[in-house]
Amino acid sequence: MPAFRQVGEKQLPQEVVFMAWSPKRDLIALANRAGEVLLHRLANFQRVWSLPPNENTGKEVTALAWRPDGKILAFGLTDTKRIILCDVEKPESLHSFSVDSSITYMHWMEVTEESSVLTSFYNAEDESNLLLPKLPALPKNEEKSDEIMKLLGDVRLNALVLGGSSGFIEIYAYGMFKIATVTGVAGSCRGLCLSSDLKSLSVITEIQDSSDSEAEITYFQLDTSLLSSYLPEVTRMARKFTHISTLLQYIKLSLTCMCEAWEEILMQMDSRLTKFVQEKNTTTSVQDEFMQLLLWGKASLELQALLMNQLTVKGLKKLGQSIESSYSSIQKLVISHLQSGSEALLYHLSELKGMALWKQKYESLGLDASGIEEAITAVGSFILKANELLQVIDSSMKNFKAFFRWLYVAMLRMSEDHVLPELNKMTQKDITFVADFLTEHFNEAPELYNRKGKYFNVERVGQYLKDEDDDLVSPPNTEGNQWFNFLKNSTHLKESPLLFPYYPEKSLHFVKRQMEGVIDQCLQKPADIIGKSVHQAVCMSLYKTSQSEDSTPQLFKLPFLWNDKTSNIHYVLFTMLENSISKIHILRRHTDTSRSVSNGILAVDFGNFLNSSINESSDSRCYSCLDAHFYDDETVTVVLKESMEQEGKERVLAQLPLSSVYTDEDQDREFIWDSTKRLDEQSGEISTRTVFLENQWRVLENMKAQYVSVNGIRKVSCVLSSNLRHVRVFEMDVEDDGEVEEEEEEETTQIAAGEPDKLHQSGDNQDNVCGASAEELPDETEEHESSLDP
Repeated sequence: MPAFRQVGEKQLPQEVVFMAWSPKRDLIALANRAGEVLLHRLANFQRVWSLPPNENTGKEVTALAWRPDGKILAFGLTDTKRIILCDVEKPESLHSFSVDSSITYMHWMEVTEESSVLTSFYNAEDESNLLLPKLPALPKNEEKSDEIMKLLGDVRLNALVLGGSSGFIEIYAYGMFKIATVTGVAGSCRGLCLSSDLKSLSVITEIQDSSDSEAEITYFQLDTSLLSSYLPEVTRMARKFTHISTLLQYIKLSLTCMCEAWEEILMQMDSRLTKFVQEKNTTTSVQDEFMQLLLWGKASLELQALLMNQLTVKGLKKLGQSIESSYSSIQKLVISHLQSGSEALLYHLSELKGMALWKQKYESLGLDASGIEEAITAVGSFILKANELLQVIDSSMKNFKAFFRWLYVAMLRMSEDHVLPELNKMTQKDITFVADFLTEHFNEAPELYNRKGKYFNVERVGQYLKDEDDDLVSPPNTEGNQWFNFLKNSTHLKESPLLFPYYPEKSLHFVKRQMEGVIDQCLQKPADIIGKSVHQAVCMSLYKTSQSEDSTPQLFKLPFLWNDKTSNIHYVLFTMLENSISKIHILRRHTDTSRSVSNGILAVDFGNFLNSSINESSDSRCYSCLDAHFYDDETVTVVLKESMEQEGKERVLAQLPLSSVYTDEDQDREFIWDSTKRLDEQSGEISTRTVFLENQWRVLENMKAQYVSVNGIRKVSCVLSSNLRHVRVFEMDVEDDGEVEEEEEEETTQIAAGEPDKLHQSGDNQDNVCGASAEELPDETEEHESSLDP
């Protein structure tokens, strides 16, 4: 019986360039050469969703990483230099940001370090939930509001580490707030691993002096002890900044909803007026036609035909209700969404300012009270501009209601219907409102003829929602305003820090962008200060890459980095050629760079373990390692091939226990490192262990296997062929006892969840297994997975 059970196999239409298992669920994310990101389920490699390449985001995916809770997937795009955070539930971007370099690798880790201060912070209920009202859901898109809140995630600190070309390295707390910009590393990043205690960052880079020369693979260990020393402070600061980033995203979406409501008004009126303007014979404008009706009570034949035949009394009432609804939507969005989001921003920034004033704790992290004060001022200006828009909407609503009431009465008279006495009364003030409405909204603008709002514009409100740098076309009239006159005549109050600056000539969008810029500037300083504190502890030149290497995607190539959270050790897996055999080497470094520890370099030979039915001349057989990844802290998963591979010889998937590699003798033997030479030039002095695998291996029949991706938490692996299109999925830790019962339970769960039973049978296995045993999966995870419909 094979050691691992195959549960899925597939030939894919596009070449896969990267794959990563979800840390919490039986889901695997893939990126292919076409720029598509896909999510597949373990069971028979069923597709859950796909996110096609997009002009706005980018088309060339070069890195992939899961948030430790498995709810967010991050991927990097090299053509647009953007990072996209995507919800696991659906193929939609929740958040994105630009970086200064093409990303070549990303790693998302969770801090496991515990302390009494951190524990109290983790367990304490977020005070903002008690002091601030809950942000209302966005209209027509309530799910989006909830999804934005998902960006906050768990309160325990996690960090997304990005590596790119030319030594580019940045660390983002919670995947959103940049806490460090690391400098001083040479070459293009091939691998990254930040230790779970935040004491050190291991980096593998590829340094190439010229296009003709061979690239040199180098290992750097960077000291990030400032982050570990101030872990509680970093966590609190990062959490605050993540709240701020989430609120900015919420305000942006609220403004988008306001723009949609505004366009709805334009379309409603334009669709009715266009035909009228095209068919009328007179040269008078729409505004003149209505003004004539207002002054003389008599409409032209064209206007009468428009009102009575196309618009109708019933249609007018419906149109009026529709436009009033759109105006109300904008008003409600300003009051309940923009103001709520802005007040929450002010709260979190004020708390951050209080933290910055505690210099003993936060000055070393670069938290600057003056920069935060500027951000608070910018938010205040945004709130003032939102209030100004409210006043404009209120004024427009009065004019709008007066116009539709007057027009309704005029149409009733045209149709000789009875007009109710209360409708017939019209004051001079009402006539002024109607005239203002006609002047503002029926003023033809030739520059708008190719856009919405050709014959009817709501420019007075719309000008605030335009994402342009131009000044407002009709700014608010401040003449006679007592407060403005008082400020104008008071030299002291003009420059008072207690008053938020006011920009009467600018749009709401402009003030919002200005606010975002100031907040970004305020967030940038800690990243620079923390980044400068990171320094190089170790630099080891490993080996040179062969120029004859094929065009395999760089993301699949070794070296591979791993952090053992229990013993705080960094492992580096890489292969070097010795006598035409690609041997796997394991380098160990302690995360505490101040500790004097052994370099711990070992080479591993695989003794023969294939039986004679597979290989008859198996007396002296050597195996080359094609790929290796840490399955968990104690095991490495490897793909092997016979070094003298011939046609028909099979490749092998195997588990290598570290206990068979490391012995007590290794603690006494230290490899004497000559820093003037590369490691491959000292390979003869490296201790070699020959291991004989017992039953933890499986021959991969009819597959030219080359790469493997594993998840020790979910006990699964995915093997990819050398042509990057053929995949096989395995359950690695199969227990014989209770297998049948587990399968029956799994099938029952599928039927109850309403999943179609479309699982195809795999090559040498007829089991329909979707994941680990029922005991290993939390209830909420199973329910959650069943909602991920393909």
